[in-house]
Amino acid sequence: ICCRSRKMAPKKDKKASRVNDIITRDYTINMHKRLMGQTFKTRAPRAVSEVRKFAKKVMGTGDVRVDQKLNKYLWSKGIKNVPYRVRVRIARKRNDDEDAKEKLYSLCTLVEVDSFKGEGTKIVQE
Repeated sequence: ICCRSRKMAPKKDKKASRVNDIITRDYTINMHKRLMGQTFKTRAPRAVSEVRKFAKKVMGTGDVRVDQKLNKYLWSKGIKNVPYRVRVRIARKRNDDEDAKEKLYSLCTLVEVDSFKGEGTKIVQE
């Protein structure tokens, strides 16, 4: 039996609240790597949920809304042939509903580009 005293890691400062962080960024999401090994009939629905999962991770909001154009783009080649990459603009916005569970939500919209080459994550000024 070890007799050394064990200490917990020191508490870190809490992150500043994101209420003031109304921000918009452009991302390229590689759908191909996220849909590897998926059954054909579940690929397009899974692509939409993968976009939601990505936005939830990078923006830190539980409420993620997918724009109709983005949804149509993901479904444009049918249920099984989802485009390999998609350029997405994710905006963290303030929720105006009084009875909303969260103060912020993320809105994902499609950004149409000719080529995905050299397109990194970009902060969009509005």
